[in-house]
Amino acid sequence: MTDQLSEVFELVEVRGLVSGGFAAQGPWVSRATLRETFKFIAMVSGRARLTTDGIDAPIELRPGDVAILNNRSRLELSGGPDDGSDDGSGGPVREVEPIETGLELLEADWDSNDIVLGGRIDLNEAGRTLLGEALPPVAHVQASPSTGANLRGSLHRLFAEVTGNRIGSAFAIRQHAQLVLLEVLRTYVEQAELPPGWLRVLTDERLRPALTLMHSQPDTLWGLNELAHAAAMSRTAFAERFRAVAGMPPRAYLNRWRMMLAQRALRNGDVSVGSLASELGYASESAFSTAFKREVGESPLRYRFNARAQALSS
Repeated sequence: MTDQLSEVFELVEVRGLVSGGFAAQGPWVSRATLRETFKFIAMVSGRARLTTDGIDAPIELRPGDVAILNNRSRLELSGGPDDGSDDGSGGPVREVEPIETGLELLEADWDSNDIVLGGRIDLNEAGRTLLGEALPPVAHVQASPSTGANLRGSLHRLFAEVTGNRIGSAFAIRQHAQLVLLEVLRTYVEQAELPPGWLRVLTDERLRPALTLMHSQPDTLWGLNELAHAAAMSRTAFAERFRAVAGMPPRAYLNRWRMMLAQRALRNGDVSVGSLASELGYASESAFSTAFKREVGESPLRYRFNARAQALSS
């Protein structure tokens, strides 16, 4: 079975990166101004309340929960009794600053501490657009008993690498952060009512056969009749369902998929624009260049130059 979600993950170059964490006993609060487009907060142990712009009430985070913040400007986490000032014994609310090294978290008491890991999700420009469309301002993924076992396990393995200081830990942390991100999105798909967009269409079983055709043979200008037949649906029913699930008609989706393939080829290879146009089913180089500039905002050659310059500077 074609795994289209994995295909898209590779094309948008998604990476989960851990930036820090802390362990605290309440009452405590941690505040930050956000500069990342996508920030994630993982509740390894304990509980916390998350507040950010764009939500009406604090979100309760429990052990194993993860929240992804989508283009938010500020973040506040608080723990301990929700009495607004102290823990009932006169203690003040303590300001907590995340730390970058995991060694200081090694001695954290899982029974009494609230343990938090934070990080960011890095994607290329196409990926930022796709994920931004797929997620609400805050995507709260709950590690429920029925769906969260894998997520909790992934978080515990990530925490072990962050605190272990073992040889190769930097590489291992990146790999475990990737797996955490994958489990977060898997669990989110199971728990949430997804808005129309790429994440919802990639997980729609009825449309999967049609998507397989478009993904595997992007050089073919697939018509509604062929796609509807592959999905075992009438032409009208298929067109209506595809638009409702993907947020766009099949032809627009195919064009976006072609442009994502084109961007990867231009970033990573030396293929000529003419050859790329032919590989993706365009009648001419000029037709491809026009479509690319309309979708991406710059010509293929300019995109290649800028992408490689950015890679060298990062």
